[in-house]
Amino acid sequence: MKRDDIFRALDLDDENPGAFAGGWIDTGGDRLVVENPAHAAPIGSVRRAESGDYEAVIGSALDTYIEWRMLPPPERGQYVRRIANGLREYKAPLGSLVSLEMGKIKAEGEGEVQEMIDIADFAVGLSRQLYGLTIASERPRHRMYEQWHPLGPIGVITSFNFPVAVWAWNAMIAAVCGDTLVWKPSSKTPLTAIAVTKIAAQVMGGSGFEGVFNLVIGGGATIGDTLINDRRLPLISATGSCGMGEKVGTAVAKRLGRSLLELGGNNAIIVLDDADPDLVIRAALFAAVGTAGQRCTSLRRLIVQRGISDRAAKGLVDAYSQVRIGDPLDDSTVMGPLIDGRAVETFSAAVGIAAEQGGDVLCGGNVIEGSGHYVEPTIIKMPADAPILGVETFAPILYLIE
Repeated sequence: MKRDDIFRALDLDDENPGAFAGGWIDTGGDRLVVENPAHAAPIGSVRRAESGDYEAVIGSALDTYIEWRMLPPPERGQYVRRIANGLREYKAPLGSLVSLEMGKIKAEGEGEVQEMIDIADFAVGLSRQLYGLTIASERPRHRMYEQWHPLGPIGVITSFNFPVAVWAWNAMIAAVCGDTLVWKPSSKTPLTAIAVTKIAAQVMGGSGFEGVFNLVIGGGATIGDTLINDRRLPLISATGSCGMGEKVGTAVAKRLGRSLLELGGNNAIIVLDDADPDLVIRAALFAAVGTAGQRCTSLRRLIVQRGISDRAAKGLVDAYSQVRIGDPLDDSTVMGPLIDGRAVETFSAAVGIAAEQGGDVLCGGNVIEGSGHYVEPTIIKMPADAPILGVETFAPILYLIE
């Protein structure tokens, strides 16, 4: 799908409001220009929310919560079911928008939307399973029982690399439990958040519960800082770097709130000499190159038994040479771009540091010149004690260690 087709299907404009509080707010903040990382060219813009807009969003979540929490959970589940059906209807254009705005390949973009559908289906089932224990008492004709109550409006902060799925993982569960939502997406991927909010708004429109799924897109760290320090939000769910998690967790804990943090990773696979070499190559390739290495679950370190290290290295280098790099909306593309120029700079810096620490670049290591934020998927053979091995670089760099 082309950019104009995607925007038309999802009811997006060249410029879009950056806040939803039971209805779209004509936000008066500055203009956030959104770029397509495949071509480093603008694709649209968002008018950022200001402090007054934020208060309207919080007010919507608070007011709607009073009535939403009283709706029986199975009825709340029916709204979530209809949202899942809406996501099914818009799966193709929404998946393409994820690719257009974030840069992951088309199969991954649509796969992310499918994850939203799956968690919504799970939440619908959960809406009829919010059980509580019945507890025996020493008093005659007396029983005690558990009854679970919703927390209140929930703040959800999402990262660019999974711009819609992470919201759904939180929002669908929270909604059936009786909570309302305030979503702050990454400023790198706001259009997907607007598109998803529009789908949810179609379902909730006219129900009196339009303020269950709210959205706020602000400037810099201002809105984020306000969100995490807001005592009206009893729980903050945040996805991002470990540094971000430390900041969010500390701020929320200081006000005795609760936090759910999904942070960075520095994952490893250990390969022994009796491993299936074909399976090793397929698994390592998908884990290290998928989403251009921009996942907390990406493979960063491949620890191989010394006797098969050379054979594993050769197989991986051969496999990497066949990775087709290009426009993520092209069905034949295997790896798309990094999210922005800063990510490319981080990639280059990590390759340089690895070389300084005794690394041997087996393949890749270069920035691909031209439009877009493309780099080569890279394998570097590293000494086991190199400090860089303890650092997560959000890029397709795989360290081979024997």
